[in-house]
Parts: sequence; C-alpha cells; structure tokens
Amino acid sequence: MKTYTLSELSALIEDALMECLPETYPVQAEIASLSEKGGHLYLDLVEKADRGLMAARMRATCWQQRWGMLRAYFEQETGMPLRAGMQVLVEVEVQYHAVYGLSLSIVNIDPRYTLGDLARQRQETIRRLTEEGVLDMQSTLSLPTLVRRLAVISASEAAGYGDFCHQLSDSPYRFSTELFPATMQGEHAEQSILSALDAIYGRVEDFDAVVIIRGGGATTDLSCFDSYALCAHCAQFPLPVVTGIGHTRDVSVLDLVAHLSLKTPTAVAAWLIQRMDTHLQRIDDLLRRLCQTAQRQILLRRHRVELLEQRLAACSPERIYRMGYSLLTADGHVVRSIEEIQPGQLLTTHLMDGDICSRVC
Repeated sequence: MKTYTLSELSALIEDALMECLPETYPVQAEIASLSEKGGHLYLDLVEKADRGLMAARMRATCWQQRWGMLRAYFEQETGMPLRAGMQVLVEVEVQYHAVYGLSLSIVNIDPRYTLGDLARQRQETIRRLTEEGVLDMQSTLSLPTLVRRLAVISASEAAGYGDFCHQLSDSPYRFSTELFPATMQGEHAEQSILSALDAIYGRVEDFDAVVIIRGGGATTDLSCFDSYALCAHCAQFPLPVVTGIGHTRDVSVLDLVAHLSLKTPTAVAAWLIQRMDTHLQRIDDLLRRLCQTAQRQILLRRHRVELLEQRLAACSPERIYRMGYSLLTADGHVVRSIEEIQPGQLLTTHLMDGDICSRVC
C-alpha cells in the first residue's frame, strides 16, 4: 500500500475539493461569532436544528481587500454592522489548507436577506406581543402630574445621555435623575438593558418613569430594540417607559410598546420640560381663578353685610324713637296690650331722650 505524507494527503484533499466544488456557493447561515484582525474578518458560521441543536458549523474569512468594500455596502443598506446572532446570506468559495483545514472564503454578502430576516423577526415579535395582550399595556398607565423622578437607562459615556442631563439641568425645574448604565448596542445590549430594568424594578416607588435613551445614526445596531424579551419586559413594566433611541429609520418595536416614544434624548428632555411648563401654567391659572373667586366671595359677603346693616338700622329702637314712637315696659317686660296692665302697676315709657315713669290708676 502506498503511503502518503500528511502534506501529500492534504494536497489530494485540496485538489479534490477544487475539482468537485470549483464555483462559489450562496450559503444561508447564522453568525455565531466574529472578530476583525489585521483588516480581515473572521467568522464562525452555524446552522441550528430544532431546540437549538447544532446542525453544522464552519469557519469563514472575508479578506481585507474584499471586506472593506462589503462592510461599507452592508452597513449602508441595513443601517447596522454585522454581529453575532445575525442571519446572513453569503457567497463563498470552499477552501482547504494543509495547516488550517477546511474553511469558507466570503466573496459577497447579501444585505437584503438580512433585512428580510430582521423584518420577519420584528413582525414575529409584534405578533407575539399582540396575541399575549401586552402590546398596549403601557398605554393604560398614568403618568404623575409632575414627572420629576427619572430612572434613566443609557450608556454612561454616551453623548445623548450628556445632552439629556444638560438640557434638564438648564431648565428652571429640579429633576431627579438616576442612571442605570447599560450597553445600548451590539450582542450584549438586550441582556444589559434587561438587567437595568430589573434593578429599577426593585425600587419602583422611587421613580415616576423610566427613560431609555441613546444617540445613534444610520450605521448603529438598533436591532436589540426589536427583541421579544426586551419589548415584552418593557410592555409589562409597572412604571411608564419613555424612549428616545435616536434612530433615523423605522420605529422600533420598543417604541411601539412604550408609554411614549420620541426620536432623540434631547426630545425626551424637551418633552419633560414642556410638561412641567404646562402644569405650572395650569397651577398659575388655578391660582388666578382662586384669587378671582375669593375676591368675588368677599365682595358678595361685604354687600350682604351692608344690606343686613341697613335692615338692622331700619329696625333699631333709636330710629323708631326718632319717628315719635315710644316703648312701654312694666317690671322690665314690654307691654304689648292694655290687658297686660294692672291698676297700681308702675310703668316706664322709653323715649328718644329719656324715660318717663308712671303708675296706673
């Protein structure tokens, strides 16, 4: 039997693969992990079977010269970078190396496939939330009249968070904000935001609302805000959730379930300040109406007192005396009828300028 060195066998394998698989092949797969080094992109592509079991796994590489072009095109079309967990359609060449073994060389990435999968996941999330009856639960919550105590979920160093805080501090109102820092993009964003929500849940009595904010442009990964776990958690959260995610594309599912959705962190700050302005104006209006009502009450009471004074003056004994009338008393009691008088009884006649005493004959 002929023997082969390992390199000779490797060469046979490489020749056989080149002969059997000479073309490029479109492959659907999920990115299990990826890293960039020296301008090259290295990926692990997987296919999962039922219940998350692994059906296939292969290494793939997109070399620097091709990766620079493909990355720019993919991010321009999808608005996000490649990340772990993303479904992709890649065109590959099958390669075999004597040292590194079997791998795939990526020559193209179809962003339309990824967009279609993300859209499918988004619609699936909306469907599940609707069927479970939680999509509109946030809308049933009531915001306090004055929303001042805010639990803020954001990246601590994010420019959007800084702008949000500065805008509130420059207002004439005293807002209380507490940051619950979280990763706001990438594969760890979903779990990071969920952890922040769990921390807030333990202190719901300390806050009026939850504010989820981040800055962002067209190339930022916002797909975590369409995830079922995050959206379901926010939909059923006991505090009103206000979002200002800073996206320029379609509204996320998180925006749909939130109590209130605004475009940017600064828009959220402006809304909070405007709400305070509105309620302060209402308080001023109520105070003005109260003062006007109190003044009308005082004038009305004063007029009634004046009328009573006039009636009392009209009925006063002094006025009656001045009109020529007198008052007759016997033993300190007013005499109203002649039948009340007895012979020999002492009577007193009261006049305007004095009294006259007399005795009945």
